[in-house]
Amino acid sequence: MNYGIKGVRKKQQTLNSKEIKFKKMGKVYFLKALCICAVSAIILVGCMGLGMFKGILNSAPDISTLDVVPDGYATVVYDCEGHEMTKLVAENSNRSYVTMDKIPQDLADAFVAIEDERFYSHNGIDIYGILRAGFAVLESGELTQGASTITQQLLKNNVFEGWVNEEDDMAKIKRKIQEQYLAIEIEKKLTKEEILELYMNSINLGQGTLGVQAASLRYFDKPVYQLTLSECAVIAGITQNPSKYNPISHPEDNAERRTKVLDHMLDQGYITQAEYDEAMADDVYSRIQEVNNETITNSVYTYFVDELTEQVVEDLQEYCGYDSQQAYRMLYSGGLSIFTTQDPQIQAICNEVFTNEENYPDNARWQLSYALTIEKANGDLENHSTEMYQAYYKEQNPSFNLLYDTQEEAYEAIEAYKAAHMEEGDEVRAENVSLVIQPQVSITVQDQSTGYVVALVGGRGVKTGSRTLNRATNTMRQPGSTFKILAAYAPALDAAGVSLTDVYLDAPFNYNDGKPVGNWYGESYRGIQNVRQGIADSLNIVAVKTITQITPQLAFDYLTNFGFTTLIEREVRNDGTVYSDINQSIALGSPTYGVTNMELNAAYASIANGGVYIEPTLYTKILDNEGNVLIDKTVPESHRVIQESTSYLLTSAMVDVVTVGTGASVNFGGMAIAGKTGTTQAYNDVWFAGYTPYYTATVWAGYDNNTKLRKGDERALAKTLWRAVMSRIHEDLPNKAFTMPNGIVTATVCSRSGKLPIAGLCDNTLTTDYFSTNNIPTESCDVHYSGIICEYSGLVACENCPFKVNGVAELPLVEHPSIQSGSQITDAAGNVISQGASTNMCPHNIEFYLNPDYQNVINQQTVELEQRRAAAAAAAAQQPQ
Repeated sequence: MNYGIKGVRKKQQTLNSKEIKFKKMGKVYFLKALCICAVSAIILVGCMGLGMFKGILNSAPDISTLDVVPDGYATVVYDCEGHEMTKLVAENSNRSYVTMDKIPQDLADAFVAIEDERFYSHNGIDIYGILRAGFAVLESGELTQGASTITQQLLKNNVFEGWVNEEDDMAKIKRKIQEQYLAIEIEKKLTKEEILELYMNSINLGQGTLGVQAASLRYFDKPVYQLTLSECAVIAGITQNPSKYNPISHPEDNAERRTKVLDHMLDQGYITQAEYDEAMADDVYSRIQEVNNETITNSVYTYFVDELTEQVVEDLQEYCGYDSQQAYRMLYSGGLSIFTTQDPQIQAICNEVFTNEENYPDNARWQLSYALTIEKANGDLENHSTEMYQAYYKEQNPSFNLLYDTQEEAYEAIEAYKAAHMEEGDEVRAENVSLVIQPQVSITVQDQSTGYVVALVGGRGVKTGSRTLNRATNTMRQPGSTFKILAAYAPALDAAGVSLTDVYLDAPFNYNDGKPVGNWYGESYRGIQNVRQGIADSLNIVAVKTITQITPQLAFDYLTNFGFTTLIEREVRNDGTVYSDINQSIALGSPTYGVTNMELNAAYASIANGGVYIEPTLYTKILDNEGNVLIDKTVPESHRVIQESTSYLLTSAMVDVVTVGTGASVNFGGMAIAGKTGTTQAYNDVWFAGYTPYYTATVWAGYDNNTKLRKGDERALAKTLWRAVMSRIHEDLPNKAFTMPNGIVTATVCSRSGKLPIAGLCDNTLTTDYFSTNNIPTESCDVHYSGIICEYSGLVACENCPFKVNGVAELPLVEHPSIQSGSQITDAAGNVISQGASTNMCPHNIEFYLNPDYQNVINQQTVELEQRRAAAAAAAAQQPQ
């Protein structure tokens, strides 16, 4: 180093040079700029962060205390005695709100101890918990500890419901910041007890339950206020992971968590050592499994509840103005209280009878429904349906109808089908086999005085699923002879002046289209039969003649008034074919689409109720979640269908059905019973619809695929089941008779004409019956006759009759003019082979004498008459003296 004078000066010159000064200044400016930029960046980032933070807070939901109140509640269904039957629950709706005074202190303490031990001291966020969780992250690199307070969890459950779908960390951070901010805000508005109450009514506790009340009922089958300390610890232990700590599916994991809950409660001073020891010794999981086994058994909705849901959804739309989606949402998550009409004792009887295989014929069959998907060796998928399966076997057996005598036989046929359609390398991708026992059945039981449906079963055997086929309400079947009462005799007695003693000739008869009306018992005929006999013995021709006389239009009008909704006035199909239920055959129960069991039962209930139809209802009242009445059907809609006197006359005739007629096997005890059998022409359906002074019940039996019922027990099944149910329902009820109303009198008539008897002529054919006071017989018998008769024809002699004699005659029955055309029967060539009488006067009238050849006819008749006299004399001579 040069430390001399020259060296020092040179150094000073160098330092003082402009170049050096500029370089030095540049560095200073650079450092200043760098500092300014750094500070600016810090300020900018801070401002941006503050702006983002403020933006996150500003975008937080605007909430009030109502926003943290849980919504979506299970609908509770009660029977007629007020007992809970079931719950209707949508996802995230199985909740029953309970207030803090109904929640055990042990349960509240358990949640605080395990979820938020500083709950009572923090302001909504737990700083210590956040720091602890942060250090845990630094140590492990993973989020192993939570820091959410109970207040934050309340917000997460009820405000930030989409948190489970957060896909990135930024969304989680944003939600967490908003959650913490709102937690502080909520703590300013609500007390700790209010927050804890809302929280315990919001949390997911597994098995589809939300809130502590729903969980208590699901796991322990008792209300939350009855929980023990041990049970409280079980429920509180579920919260962190409702799937992992489910006490039913993972009892071991829940047991570990329960121990942890109790440990925390002990450490934090909520319980004593003695209470801890007692809770730990409790075998709580055995009780949980017992309750679960019972719950599984009862988890399938009954046929009654299935139909109830349909009726409620319709009524919510009609009475409350909801659309379909709103109605279903209200039903399954609106927290409704539905008070049904179901009588638990009667429903239990129906269930027992209809699930007891001893009440059915021994030779049950199984109807197959089948679907198969085959993955071919080349990867193609080949789908097979039930129709394809049936078509395959029909090629081998044209009468194949998917019915098997045993389930084993069905599975053997399935394996054979697969073998026939699968090649090497093929695999079964999917297969669905359903075997339903046959014949099937249904029943509806109604209190006719109220319209309340007290019991309902829609199928045979144990119900295996909810919303399955309900044959009592969703299946339309031909009602058969049960319609004779409703379509023919009710309107005839009520509005057409017909009485129970009116007579018809049970003889060959055709419909208007020329098709013959057959009798169910064969091709024989019974001659003159009155309406009462026609009802008791279910005579087809008498019923068809009755509806022909009163007109099918009147019958249709009455059927509509009886509440049937499936009948059609006129329908034109795509091919131009016209269908209508306004026809004569409706008297025999052959509507186009059929009817449901419940509607048929309601029609008979209206007769049992003195002629007043009451709309069948499955519930009396629906309350909303706050206890307000939404719909009140305590008194269902009603209207008069027939006069009270008509209902009594029909009842009187149907008493004969069950005493001397086709339904005699249904009788039990000394109870008054009236009813009507129903059989379709091909025995595809059998019915019994009947009533007592207490209840009306209708049973249907048949094959789901309309296969003909086999002779014997299958065809008697409806009557067998009706008696089995109704006899048990009435075991403890006092015997009653049907009450005769005002407006009914008795009168004696001639059974051959249905009219007032003629003394000395009708003495051997008298019958006494009931009549309405506005339809008492006034005409005299026109079958029995005393006076001048035509000896040749046996009829009343015309003025110019050549064969007049004094005598007594039983004249042919002259039926209503509307019936006479159907009584003319012709052969294939068009020749008349039989016809009903159109008059009781002899043929020798004015028209007879207009025939130029009338004298030859008289001569021939004279010869024939002499031959008859001779034959009669010879027969008399052979009689012993």
